[in-house]
Amino acid sequence: MSDLWHIARAFASTRYRTRKSLSRADFLKWQDRAVRRWLQRDLPKVRYYATAAPTLDTLPIVDKARMMAYFGTFNLGGISAPVGWQHFETSGTIGDISVGASTGTSGNRALYVITPQERLRWLGTILAKALPRFPFQAERVAVILPQSSSLYDTAARANRLELAFFDLKEGMERWSNRLAAFDPTCLVGPPRVLRALAEEDIGLTPRIVYSSAETLDPVDRQVIEAGFALKLGQIYMATEGLFGVSCSHGNIHLTEDTTKFEFEPAGDGLVNPIVSCFQRQYQIMARYRMNDLLRLMPEPCPCGSPLQAVSEIVGRMDDVFVFDADTKPIYFTPDVLRNAVLDADRSIDDFRILRVAERRVELVLPERSKPEQLQASKAVLERLIQTRCWGITVSARTARLRPDSHRKLRRVENQWRADTR
Repeated sequence: MSDLWHIARAFASTRYRTRKSLSRADFLKWQDRAVRRWLQRDLPKVRYYATAAPTLDTLPIVDKARMMAYFGTFNLGGISAPVGWQHFETSGTIGDISVGASTGTSGNRALYVITPQERLRWLGTILAKALPRFPFQAERVAVILPQSSSLYDTAARANRLELAFFDLKEGMERWSNRLAAFDPTCLVGPPRVLRALAEEDIGLTPRIVYSSAETLDPVDRQVIEAGFALKLGQIYMATEGLFGVSCSHGNIHLTEDTTKFEFEPAGDGLVNPIVSCFQRQYQIMARYRMNDLLRLMPEPCPCGSPLQAVSEIVGRMDDVFVFDADTKPIYFTPDVLRNAVLDADRSIDDFRILRVAERRVELVLPERSKPEQLQASKAVLERLIQTRCWGITVSARTARLRPDSHRKLRRVENQWRADTR
């Protein structure tokens, strides 16, 4: 079968399985059948699950550290992590198997291995979800990320689609003219880059703009939407796969047509997702714990999709501030800390909230900030934390805040770990 046939099949099945006329109950019945087939057919083929019972709730929960430690037992080719890294750094392939890796901008890097058929299926899926007018309308898609991938190279095989990659590590000044000449109809990039493009105004007029790869903060969303005069969408994607794309109402819909989601409560109405990617056959991801914090929508999305909607991707589990108290740990999630600073003064448009020691938090505002902004935001943050957990010191200062092109922007960051004392 041709590559275009695989892309078209994935595109058509994605549109059909997530059609608005399908009820949530009927969709979940289909998903349950698909997951059971995957558990019985594909899991036993890799060594890690060779003797496991083919029922989801009896499988162990795994994380990035465990998968990387036993990488060869999770994939059909028995490709070990050292072999995978060797090929990633040279050809990027092992035979017809593509070897990719996370950017490493938010922690230890992780490998993935994927077949040509899985690449084509991924492309058809994301086209169906992210480009509602495609293929009836031709698209020029600009992707701005720290590194390219064979997944993006595959897009060149689709008709009526042009895709151009722009390397974030090179710096915007190196490719902004090329981006303007490409004149994308769809723009995908980290929010800090989209904000810079909106503020610089190099003449881009995309129909669709998607934030990806970093947490989207309200201060960035406002600037981006004003600069491009459209509603900003989001693509929720990680090394582990594509996990969500926003609809016309701005709500992110999880890719439940390719992934089974379980949710662990994380407090304050937030959940930590555990994913089982039931369309992946070469490298198995079953009950894999993500490091993200999500806020689920309790009601169906007005767009009519049968897929679970997410109102916000709050941040990372690693960046929850956990302080010891007399009876139990006290948790402060990134969204609570972020909103405290933004609510203190509506003119604040950038900041960092850093846990720098066991009982010390530091607030950093841009150099241009006025003394009253610094004082007000420090007071609010201090009151928020000390009301619930006495004895935490909050300091504040100004500094030149410039995003590092080699790591993700994390405005709320836990820089202290108990095991580093």
